[in-house]
Amino acid sequence: MSAWITAWGSAVSIADRRPAMYAKDLTLRYPLLMTLSGSAVRITLDNFCGTEAVTLAYATVAHAIGGASTAPELHTLLFDGVPTVTLPAGESRTSDPLPFAIAAGETLTVSLYFADITQLRSGVVIQAPCHQGFFAVGNYANQPEMSAAYTKPTPWFYFLSGVDVLTDTDAKAVICYGDSITAQGWPDYLMKRVLHAGYPTAIVRKAASGTRILRQYEDITYESYGLKGLIRFPHEIPSVSGADTIIIQQGINDIIHPVGVDVNPFRPWSDLPTVDELIAGLRAYIHAAKAWQLRVYLGTLLPIAGWRTDAPFREEMRCALNDWIRTTPEADGCIDFDFALRDPNKPAAFAEGFDSGDHLHPSQAAYRRMAEVVPEELLY
Repeated sequence: MSAWITAWGSAVSIADRRPAMYAKDLTLRYPLLMTLSGSAVRITLDNFCGTEAVTLAYATVAHAIGGASTAPELHTLLFDGVPTVTLPAGESRTSDPLPFAIAAGETLTVSLYFADITQLRSGVVIQAPCHQGFFAVGNYANQPEMSAAYTKPTPWFYFLSGVDVLTDTDAKAVICYGDSITAQGWPDYLMKRVLHAGYPTAIVRKAASGTRILRQYEDITYESYGLKGLIRFPHEIPSVSGADTIIIQQGINDIIHPVGVDVNPFRPWSDLPTVDELIAGLRAYIHAAKAWQLRVYLGTLLPIAGWRTDAPFREEMRCALNDWIRTTPEADGCIDFDFALRDPNKPAAFAEGFDSGDHLHPSQAAYRRMAEVVPEELLY
């Protein structure tokens, strides 16, 4: 028996507003590490944050052979039998199933070509060890090599929100949901852990940097900090096929962003939630996920001592929310990322070697540690 399982996934949020928000004659190429084997693939493209329609001229999948290079044979994806598809503003489209053999541990490359003027608004940044995107001027979607002179790496993943594979029914997906911490390393190290163990489990990242549970920015300076969770969550999570578990690690941006309009006109104190409001937001996540038959594990918030907006009241909020996360019976469990990464002699700070340097994001060693403390029973 076979089933469609999401083998790779990404959130779709608001891309950074720049003078050049549009592109033409653009190829996007995304090599994606697979933790599931399968006999067919399909992809989902999502223009959730777009304010106008975009048209994909051509898309292919191929086996990666390193960097932006693929195996010679590239396979064209069709949408309702044709290679071109239009994504209306706010909508998504899923390709037709394509017979394509992929093995766990191999890298699948998805190439997207946009011939006409295209609004690049629906996308997220992924900065993680197993993720490196590329873009090129010109149509390289059906070519195994992209011109070095016209190709650059990019951390921006536009439109591509999911890759499903047709695989055995004992396979499943685990969703990692959050903000920039989840958009960085630990889900990738969790993928490596799953591959090493040989579990038929996909690690599906749904993360958007800067996002909060309860608020979002309505200005072009900060709108790329993304959609609030209560808009993101019902859009992102039900689209994952074959998931049985979600790990939620979010809330620190709600605590650290507000500074007052005298400091920043776009970050009023009115945006600062109470701990009870944050708990209500997490409860909304839990109740929605349970309705979708998912087990829910909450991750504690990480240390912030030394971060530029750190203050005693923020640390009190972080600790109070963590206390609730550790003890609530409403979730299926807690993954205590805070305990795993904090300095035992100064719990408000990262342990030595676990701070990336900005006092908010973990180091790569810390991301590996986060992946290690995810309970084994969630992964098989």
